[in-house]
Amino acid sequence: MSTLAHVFEAAGISTIVLASMKEVAQRIAPPRTLYCEFPLGRPLGKPGDADFQTDVLRRGLELLDAKEPVFVTHPDVIDSEETPMECSIPPRFDPNLPASVDEANGLRAAYDRAVAKRGTTSVGRCIDADAVPTALGVLQQWADGAPWKETPLPDRNVLGVCHDIRTYYEEAGLELVTGPQPGGRAAEAWYFETTEAGKTVMAARESLKAQEAPFPIWFYMAPAHRN
Repeated sequence: MSTLAHVFEAAGISTIVLASMKEVAQRIAPPRTLYCEFPLGRPLGKPGDADFQTDVLRRGLELLDAKEPVFVTHPDVIDSEETPMECSIPPRFDPNLPASVDEANGLRAAYDRAVAKRGTTSVGRCIDADAVPTALGVLQQWADGAPWKETPLPDRNVLGVCHDIRTYYEEAGLELVTGPQPGGRAAEAWYFETTEAGKTVMAARESLKAQEAPFPIWFYMAPAHRN
């Protein structure tokens, strides 16, 4: 949307962007931005709350008179209500390994069962299941401050590797679900909020940002709405 705003503005159409991803909006810099820290997919905030939604629209429309680029933050923050799926992660086996590597090894049996049941897997865009622990080991080194260019992943496509790791975890995790069938982003919430791998990816992401790696490489290691 931020990019489209520039296209419309060039055609003489004034725009207002209701941005959910702050860093993307700041980087692309549309002329008039109202940043709303709401769950992704809820640009007006609270479902069914007409007064709140009207307030969001009012604040956005007030920016139309701005003569210079403007970036305003909505005063309210709405946290995601997505509950992580209930999934028992195997206990640590080898305390000498990084926690995420040991965790990934522990999930292998569940992953193999899941693949055997379905007869297929979505892991393999860049690395296969065998390479997941190795990749997590590299990401842990990045998280600890190792130069990312000098400590390569099994495949240099950082985003693809991170996608394969997450897919490996979600396929294994769904095999171990103990509660009710998880909803939309419950598996994502479980991965990033409760697993060692999710924590490692986020820490590596922050390290690459600090190392001034190219924006797309570190930013999209995780969904854009996760900070």
